[in-house]
Amino acid sequence: LQELMSQSDDIFVMGHARPDMDSIGACLGIRRIAKMNGKQCWLVLDTDNLHSDIQRLLDEIDNYPDIKESIISPEEALQKATKKSLLLMLDLSKPSISMSPELYDQLKNRVIIIDHHRRGEEFPENPMLVYIEPYASSTCELITEMFEYQSRYSDDPINKLEATAMLTGIIIDTKSFSLRTGTRTFDAASYLRSVGADSQMSQHFMKENVQSFLQRNHLIDRVEFVGNGNAVVVGENDRAYDPVTAAQAADSLLTVSGVQASYVVTHRSEDIIGISARSNGETNVQIIMEKMGGGGHLSNAATQIEDRDILDVRKQLLDLIAQTEENNTEETD
Repeated sequence: LQELMSQSDDIFVMGHARPDMDSIGACLGIRRIAKMNGKQCWLVLDTDNLHSDIQRLLDEIDNYPDIKESIISPEEALQKATKKSLLLMLDLSKPSISMSPELYDQLKNRVIIIDHHRRGEEFPENPMLVYIEPYASSTCELITEMFEYQSRYSDDPINKLEATAMLTGIIIDTKSFSLRTGTRTFDAASYLRSVGADSQMSQHFMKENVQSFLQRNHLIDRVEFVGNGNAVVVGENDRAYDPVTAAQAADSLLTVSGVQASYVVTHRSEDIIGISARSNGETNVQIIMEKMGGGGHLSNAATQIEDRDILDVRKQLLDLIAQTEENNTEETD
């Protein structure tokens, strides 16, 4: 990674569209590593329609002019990129859901992928470097480990905000260290605390606004229990929900006794339906989401479906759940 950085004019880093804290935290971490290696790094971010935790992070970034000046829009990135620019795509490997598919197209021969989700069918053609570790808790965990290979005496060390954003990314993706958590996860969290990560700032980032809280509970009220420990929520056909709110509803349902997997189906926009799927590890929700055109992780997956009726999507999901349970029963027998 250091070698590829050194051979580049400048570096662009981006996560997926509608980013979460793991995506943004990892981008901030890579930006710092680039700075420690004497390279200009631009964080590509569309600041419209951000979820409340990312907006709070950006508000805090106002106190860090160096970071604020490095955040640019996808349109600015397209203008700045050169033939020798390097593009890092973090927390995803599917170009179509990236912050800027156009920037990927422009730099597709100079791309690095770092992710903790299993790769799907759509994947960059000729990446220069691929680091995918599905057993990691988060992309922030993977990026944190890279700091061990940087000089401890750098003139540009990681700061409190960056460390806190990365720690928050780990906390959210592991549901406060209860899922997908290994010794490396705790090592990463310990390192981030040692370099200044602030737990109070982290809690501030994670606070839920009133509207999101009410919408999440409204979705949970619509739950139906099907098969062997599956909780399924289907939103209204004429109402759109923030994808983070839907994901939080899926997370909350996992805390119910007897629930092994949860699926929240909602409109993201008028013509796009999203599904947030979660499991406690007993059910592989990734396989079900892949069959519906998405992907993710064994216990954390999602998909987006265009131009379908939400009840048709519900039927397809229920059929796949039943089929998966039937296959599991046959394997057990």
